[in-house]
Amino acid sequence: MLKLLRNLKPYRRAVAATLALVFLQSLSDLYLPTLMADIVDLGVAAGNTAYIWKVGGFMLLIAAIGVACSVGASYWSAKAAGGFARDLRSRVFAHVETFSLGEFDRVGTASLITRTTNDIQQIYQVLTIMMRVLVMAPLMCIGGIVLAMSKDATLSLVLIAIVPVLALLILLVFRKGGPLFKSMQTKLDRLNLVLRERLTGIRVIRSFNRDEHEAERFVQANRDLTDTAIRVNRLMAAMMPVMLLTLNLAGLAILWFGGIRIDGGHMQVGDLIAFIQYAWQIMFSLVFASMMLVMLPRASASAARINEVLAIRPAIPDDGKKRSTAVPDIEFRNVTFRYPGAEAPALENVTFRANAGEVTAIIGGTGSGKSTLIHLIPRFYEAETGQVLVGGTDVRELSQESLRSRIGLVPQKAVLFTGTIADNIRCGKEDATDEEIRRAAQIAQAAEFIAELPEGYDSAVSQGGANLSGGQKQRLSIARALVRRPGIYLFDDSFSALDYRTDARLRQALRAETAGATVLIVAQRVSTVMDADRIIVLDEGRVVGNGTHQELMQTCGVYREIVASQLTEEEIA
Repeated sequence: MLKLLRNLKPYRRAVAATLALVFLQSLSDLYLPTLMADIVDLGVAAGNTAYIWKVGGFMLLIAAIGVACSVGASYWSAKAAGGFARDLRSRVFAHVETFSLGEFDRVGTASLITRTTNDIQQIYQVLTIMMRVLVMAPLMCIGGIVLAMSKDATLSLVLIAIVPVLALLILLVFRKGGPLFKSMQTKLDRLNLVLRERLTGIRVIRSFNRDEHEAERFVQANRDLTDTAIRVNRLMAAMMPVMLLTLNLAGLAILWFGGIRIDGGHMQVGDLIAFIQYAWQIMFSLVFASMMLVMLPRASASAARINEVLAIRPAIPDDGKKRSTAVPDIEFRNVTFRYPGAEAPALENVTFRANAGEVTAIIGGTGSGKSTLIHLIPRFYEAETGQVLVGGTDVRELSQESLRSRIGLVPQKAVLFTGTIADNIRCGKEDATDEEIRRAAQIAQAAEFIAELPEGYDSAVSQGGANLSGGQKQRLSIARALVRRPGIYLFDDSFSALDYRTDARLRQALRAETAGATVLIVAQRVSTVMDADRIIVLDEGRVVGNGTHQELMQTCGVYREIVASQLTEEEIA
């Protein structure tokens, strides 16, 4: 928690203003009971009406000052805490943006969302209260004890007896509440994960009649979170009555012994009234402190989770200094890659070269490492051993911005964003003109279906492109890469949702558009890769074939098996 509070430095003036105003508010609150005692003892008892009006007016002024200070403290504390939360969210988001896919896999997307939103909100709420209670509680407690003792030191023994009891109650709640609040945040992660999977996978869930199973998963995660929340609330519910009972017993004790002190002539009625008010101020300052301490365990758990994210050092640091050269050749030299925790490598001793101006296709069975190979080029993952070179330079020596600016990637799963069709294509090039967008859509074979939409390129795309078919989403993803006109095109099984006719037309249009660029195509269909200048055949992470279609038919058994499984004998011939 303290580590994160260093981010308050830009708001030190707002924090200082809050603390100063709370200090003045506390002084005004402490002064009012003394004025009340004077009114009773010197005004009411003596029948001095003028004195009552005079001191009463002064009390109103002090009270008004206290109210003004309270409003100002609320404003500045909200300003400082709100700015702190905003900056922390931006810092966490920017840090997460530097993560490789490995860090996302390890922490989990649902957990990162929870930490960036809910966890930071918990810290914001505690910080808003803490800036006020931090000054008010100790000042009201200590100041109240001193002023109460000044009224009657003997009666103050009641306070000295009751304060440790309240402090012990607060300590017990703090120790029991901490683990529960930490557990709540973890279970909130789980609930968000289940909910996210349910909503994003709704088509699959319904198609396989898994609604009841997924509903049970949600109910279980929700029940776990609810049970923990109930335990926390029971603890809070038990604490407040016990504390109020203690406060009321203390009040009764003060009235009892105070009456005895007045009867013995040791104190006046006004002093007893002031003493009672100081006692309530002391005890309520402890209640306010307990409220903050109750919230503090949850905020501490949230702070630990945020610090955990900020402490993660990306496995793939952006420490490259060189810029990508004009030559977009790609070369793999004895590359081996293993996913964290995997027993066998996903790629092993992969070596091949993809030259500029050529189309290099990668084919292989499911799980052979095709997509993994593609992800090593833009450094989504880091090779365990060996080198991946772009333009003759190891990708680890290139800045990620420079490297990725040369690449147009079409992922295996088409990802679209809310906005218009033009906006989604323009993601590839922010300053793309309308003409460039239309040309990219034309080459990607998307112009025809876009023209049929009521608003054309201004037609809305819903979240994830849910209002478009799989083939339409793939073609828009391809157009997004084409509008960039990069030196390297990476198509990761990007034609799977297209019919054979559209696939053929698209590959023909791409030939002319990508002349001079390096093109890598990952595909399942033999018809998609047959015309490639070079075909790389992968089997269980190893290169088992490298050549043209005709060469591989003569030399590579794995490739012949793939061809035989997809084409008839007449088509092969």
